[in-house]
Amino acid sequence: MQEEKIRKNFLQIQEEIAPYSLNIIAVTKYFDESAIEAAYRVGLRNFGESRAVEAVEKIQRLSDELKKNSKFHFIGHLQTNKVKKVIGTFDLIHSVDSYKLAEVISEEALKYGKVQDILLQLNNAGEVQKFGYSKENLFEDFPKIKALKGVNVRGLMNMAPLGADDKTLESLFTDVVSVRDELQNKFYCELKDISMGMSQDYKIAARCGSTMLRIGRKLFE
Repeated sequence: MQEEKIRKNFLQIQEEIAPYSLNIIAVTKYFDESAIEAAYRVGLRNFGESRAVEAVEKIQRLSDELKKNSKFHFIGHLQTNKVKKVIGTFDLIHSVDSYKLAEVISEEALKYGKVQDILLQLNNAGEVQKFGYSKENLFEDFPKIKALKGVNVRGLMNMAPLGADDKTLESLFTDVVSVRDELQNKFYCELKDISMGMSQDYKIAARCGSTMLRIGRKLFE
């Protein structure tokens, strides 16, 4: 029953974003291992979690086949004292919001013998209750983060305000793409990924240039 529901939802989302080339990240923070295994059987291969300790324990309990063939994304706010927990488990950390955090990730990744892929979180709506860089601070920190040996900056992440109208969402999402383009031009680098769009706004995000959608409720409920 659960698997059929996920399959139906997944197919519907794929149809809605069909003209665009992007990845769907199944946000599983509120769902257990059985839901993740069902999503895997349906064809999902990217899974997002946001609570470090619980996520690592949950991922360890998944089947070996799923772990081998899937990518895991850390999408929540990450405290520096939890970095050790996520290095080695997560392929991509979406929510890097300070140079200090990037520095700790770099140090831990190098101890682990790897370079950690990260995204930098842009809070272009200026929401005080949300984490993320202002544009000004992002441009200030970017060259320092880019120089760190243990991280690879793959792009930007954004969380749009809840309840924003379509016009506002389109403006904010388009702005994220513009900021990405400006960073690429100014610092001579390639930033392939933009993680933006969730259950309530993924169609607009896809249209505006997202490469990764973080979808939970719309897939599993």
